[in-house]
Amino acid sequence: MKHIPRKRFGQHFLTDTGILDAIVRAIDPRPDEILVEIGPGMGAMTDPVVERCERLTVIELDRDLAARLRRRPELNVVESDVLKVDFRALADSLGAAPGSGRRLRVIGNLPYNISSPILFHLQDAVDLIEDQHFMLQKEVVDRMAAAPGSKDYGRLSVMLQWRQEVESLIDVPPECFDPPPRVDSAVVRVVPKAVAPALDAALLGELVTVAFSQRRKVLRNTLGRWLEGREGVPDFDLQRRAEEVPVADYIALAAALSPRR
Repeated sequence: MKHIPRKRFGQHFLTDTGILDAIVRAIDPRPDEILVEIGPGMGAMTDPVVERCERLTVIELDRDLAARLRRRPELNVVESDVLKVDFRALADSLGAAPGSGRRLRVIGNLPYNISSPILFHLQDAVDLIEDQHFMLQKEVVDRMAAAPGSKDYGRLSVMLQWRQEVESLIDVPPECFDPPPRVDSAVVRVVPKAVAPALDAALLGELVTVAFSQRRKVLRNTLGRWLEGREGVPDFDLQRRAEEVPVADYIALAAALSPRR
């Protein structure tokens, strides 16, 4: 029976074999690796990946699709909303616990309506992740990988890049999907940095949110007021606009303000 894509789950199934081949080459899955796929759908990416890695864990919310996937013994199926999955517990169950020397490789064609929440959710387990390869709305990928000074550079750019390297790999037009989405898509690679800066991530998030709350104003009018009365504020040029400030400057400011452990 043909599965009808469900709009409420943001389902758009990739059907272009050339694009699929390019994605699998970029992922380059190996038999001894621990791979987790988010939203496998009809298995377009699942099939060529599991051929190379022999065992694959998939996270699928759609009950009917999860039932189909369970018929395949080479798949470990987690039927759940990905935002409710404890990736630290999942990593432990798959043998990727801290100190094991093994980490998760996470892949998927993410639902575009919740792609940013998924990216932030995965940051809670970033130390247990080797890399991530995702299909996303191109506009989101552009913001993820944006450099300071560009129109796409913003909160998402900073909050991902402060501890991860982001690289846009492949542009994917709507006609490569069934049904075609109304937007262009792209494949992105996200790789955690070997050493994460020592800072309070929640504080950085608050700082960056304030900074980008009024993009057209110089930071003196937004971040400057937020910094008033705080101890340990370093020299920081508040005459810049938020999009002009490099990620390293935001990191340095948050590190200076973070409680010393």
